[in-house]
Amino acid sequence: MGLPLSAFLFNPMVLPPCLPQAPRFWGQWRALALGVGLLSTGLVQPAAALETVKLKLPILQTSFTLRLSELASPAALLAGRSDLAELDRASGGALGRSLVGLFQAPLPLQSTAVLDQSVAQPLVQQVLLMVSSFGTIDGVDPEQLKPSQSSKVLASTLHQLFAKGQPSLLALLQALPGKSVTLDADQALKVAKRLADQQRRAQQLVASQPAASVNPSLDKPGPLALRRQELVLAVSHRPQPLQLVVLQPIQGANGKLVVISHGLWDGPESFEGWAKHLASHGYTVVLPRHPGSDSSQQQAMLLGQVPPPGPAELLLRPLDVSASLDAITARSLKGLEAISAAQVVVIGHSWGATTALQLAGAVPSAAGLRSRCQNLDDPERNLSWVLQCSFLSSADRAAEPDGRVVAIAAVSPPTRLLFSTGSAAGMTARGLMISGSRDWVVPPDPEAIAPFGPNGNFGHALVLVSGGDHFNLRAAATGDGSPLRGLLLAWVQAAFSPGAALKPAKGLTPLLPATGWGNASMPLVNVTSQVTPASN
Repeated sequence: MGLPLSAFLFNPMVLPPCLPQAPRFWGQWRALALGVGLLSTGLVQPAAALETVKLKLPILQTSFTLRLSELASPAALLAGRSDLAELDRASGGALGRSLVGLFQAPLPLQSTAVLDQSVAQPLVQQVLLMVSSFGTIDGVDPEQLKPSQSSKVLASTLHQLFAKGQPSLLALLQALPGKSVTLDADQALKVAKRLADQQRRAQQLVASQPAASVNPSLDKPGPLALRRQELVLAVSHRPQPLQLVVLQPIQGANGKLVVISHGLWDGPESFEGWAKHLASHGYTVVLPRHPGSDSSQQQAMLLGQVPPPGPAELLLRPLDVSASLDAITARSLKGLEAISAAQVVVIGHSWGATTALQLAGAVPSAAGLRSRCQNLDDPERNLSWVLQCSFLSSADRAAEPDGRVVAIAAVSPPTRLLFSTGSAAGMTARGLMISGSRDWVVPPDPEAIAPFGPNGNFGHALVLVSGGDHFNLRAAATGDGSPLRGLLLAWVQAAFSPGAALKPAKGLTPLLPATGWGNASMPLVNVTSQVTPASN
């Protein structure tokens, strides 16, 4: 009998929607996705240790096998009899040396504490649900593992492995009970096709319109020299203070304020390029570090010191921004005494884009989460749903509009489940949605395009970036401000234009200028008028 793979497999470090170090860790994450063994409570050794991994190849109507014992050394693989051993002999042992090194390398788990704290977290439960669709473990009695015991089982197995030293992927696989793991390649192909479908509409829209031209006055850095400072702000809604990175002109500041909110397990450092570009043109830019979901929290989680971000963070993040505005209004932050927080533009990336939308008056709702999060075959399902679905218990209590926010730019925004279609009709600030045509973490359709259709005629805008993905639109301090530098500057300038009608209203045209905000390396296309209304 086969059990869902999620019953035994758990990867506490699966790539989240906004993981900043994705390129460096991706290979480890894919390997870890094969799993961590869960044993039934009280068992020191599995009744039948896992011996074989089978990959079902539906196109060839066959299965590809590898025996775990053959991964003990390159020599063992060369002498083996599995399909993998045959391939290794055909490659003269080159394949075996690579695979053995991968499976025997120590895993980047520092302790079992992260597992002890994580197994009951909603974010982790969504990961388990996602993994369950890729296969089963064969030859296991379902009574060996009951859902109510899963956290104890997981901790018990990992504690036993760590007692023997730093475990490798091979050691974890060998700890699995059962006879074999069957991985269904057909499901992987379905997911890959779905991802391609989710990017296709964006690519068609990009091809349907000319890209915006490049205006040097928007694209080039401004003339002003900058000052960077780091401030600390005690807040009532968190036990720890906020850290704020501030970039502003040394002289010639226009007194206008922009706030940039980072994504999950990221930080201000990934967006100082945007801030430098805006500040060189006169704006003061504040980048709060959200302590419950930043890169430091990620490292503490991997060390087992804290659990993954919980649902409460959905509300705490906009409170971080509002508290920063309160402090600026109260003139309690050094160097910002002359800055007005009466009108503010907020820019956010990924989860930070969600935060910006909340501040702009978009109201989160659990309705879509309840109806769709458990359907693994939903044609719109994508990786960002792992994060969105973890907000089920907090979504209905996470509305946090701030009337001082007059415009937002939401870059790579996870929105499809969390905000109902048409929710922009109730927004109190103008919105610019930006999505990359090749974003596989937060795909442009459905996350930006599908919800936007009914919203464009309220004065909001949708821009797609040809070739943009989830990471190359960010802008580190050492870069040139990313392909979005001119677009963000144009949007901010328009939001602060004297006499601009800022409150969204039916029939308004977007604030975005007709052109001039493009980029030479990645075409930027305004598709606002091309997106037709979509049903929820």
